[in-house]
Amino acid sequence: MRTRFECWLVELPAVDGRQYVYRVYAPEEALAADLFWEAWHCHDESALPRAWDLFDAAVVRRMD
Repeated sequence: MRTRFECWLVELPAVDGRQYVYRVYAPEEALAADLFWEAWHCHDESALPRAWDLFDAAVVRRMD
């Protein structure tokens, strides 16, 4: 049986005051913390200003 992957949006606040939004593909039963870390690690590898690594500051939404 195949796992169905959903598209999630994860908003991360950054030190420059902006909100960076990442699209994460994960199973519908994925934990918010796992989605946060996936987005944060993508951001951390880019040249953008540093995102806060605070889980409580992130906004995680599933795209319908």
